[in-house]
Amino acid sequence: MKNLTLIFLLILSFFGNAQTVTEPKNNPEKWSQSYEPFRIVGNLYYVGTYDLASYLIVTSKGNILINTGLADSYPQIKANIEKLGFKYKDIKILTLTQAHFDHMGAMADIKKETGAKLYVDEAELAELRSGGKSDYELGKYGVTFKPLNPDFLLKNNDKIKLGNTTLTLLHHPGHTKGSCSFIFETKDNDRAYKVLIANMPSIIIDHKFSDVHTYPNMQKDYAYTFDAMKKLDFDVWIASHASQFDLHEKRKTGDAYNPKLFMDKENYFKQLKELEDDYLEKLKEESKEK
Repeated sequence: MKNLTLIFLLILSFFGNAQTVTEPKNNPEKWSQSYEPFRIVGNLYYVGTYDLASYLIVTSKGNILINTGLADSYPQIKANIEKLGFKYKDIKILTLTQAHFDHMGAMADIKKETGAKLYVDEAELAELRSGGKSDYELGKYGVTFKPLNPDFLLKNNDKIKLGNTTLTLLHHPGHTKGSCSFIFETKDNDRAYKVLIANMPSIIIDHKFSDVHTYPNMQKDYAYTFDAMKKLDFDVWIASHASQFDLHEKRKTGDAYNPKLFMDKENYFKQLKELEDDYLEKLKEESKEK
């Protein structure tokens, strides 16, 4: 296992009031860096920063925004949406892959300005209402975001419908109690695609699962999530961080529309296996200490 406490402290020193733990691959120094918005596939667009992924799904009845990055990502996301030719205030639905500040730091501001309805995994309710203070790991460091009251609470396989698009929420807990992925179908002129927006189940503690009394089911939740994510079928996949699906190795600024860049199932299962290996190694280390 990596020394996540050290990583966390390094991020704290970088941001001053940083609010999450991450693997080094996730490039925290790139979280606020601007990035060109682009069409991923069908009605799905990337509107986030260099590493913190935010996704706009354009429908016939308004738009869905998934994740909002850091609090200071707000102007970048708004500008990216408008640069693509869409209206910022056409956002009708907001949702998120996990209740950590690096994915929902600007959520409250965007919700207030657009009037969009917020749909979340029901297991994230306490964290949203507390602004992250109740989070099992980050709360003890005082890393927070603006509290929110969701409009709709969802369970595994519940649907979010808007216009001609239906998202299915997939409950993938562990990283947070209500971490989730989304799967939906889209199409362009050539074909239809099944798209997975994956919340990859990285571990953010360097102490025992059993030591986390505010999340006693964490170990079981990770086991469930790895099993569930290995069974998914899809054509295109992306994730909560650009670095998790190798965006910048696949695509360069100004590149033309090309969904095939993100049709690499092999890379998804490789990334998932590496995270599961971390999980199994952690279990092995914990069993030696008993």
